[in-house]
Amino acid sequence: MSSKLYVGNLSYSVRDEDLNREFAGFGTVQSAKVMMDRETGRSKGFGFVEMGSPAEAQAAIEGLHGQSFGGRDLTVNIARPMEARPPRSGGGDFGGRRGGY
Repeated sequence: MSSKLYVGNLSYSVRDEDLNREFAGFGTVQSAKVMMDRETGRSKGFGFVEMGSPAEAQAAIEGLHGQSFGGRDLTVNIARPMEARPPRSGGGDFGGRRGGY
């Protein structure tokens, strides 16, 4: 079992330090990261926490999944590996214009 957790349904006001503090009650937090939108700087509403061991990760799941945090009920489970995405198409050399030629 992995010790990396996905944490979903986060309030947009939650930051890395808040996640770290909340999960520390279940063991050693190796890292806590709220995912932020690059363009707006706003939280995407989910993040990842890496616990010190799989047992600590399981304790955090059991203790926090479905619990209210920042006014929202958390989703906490083992993080799945990131799936490969197809390359983004750049649209070619259209000088920033779209369609209508």
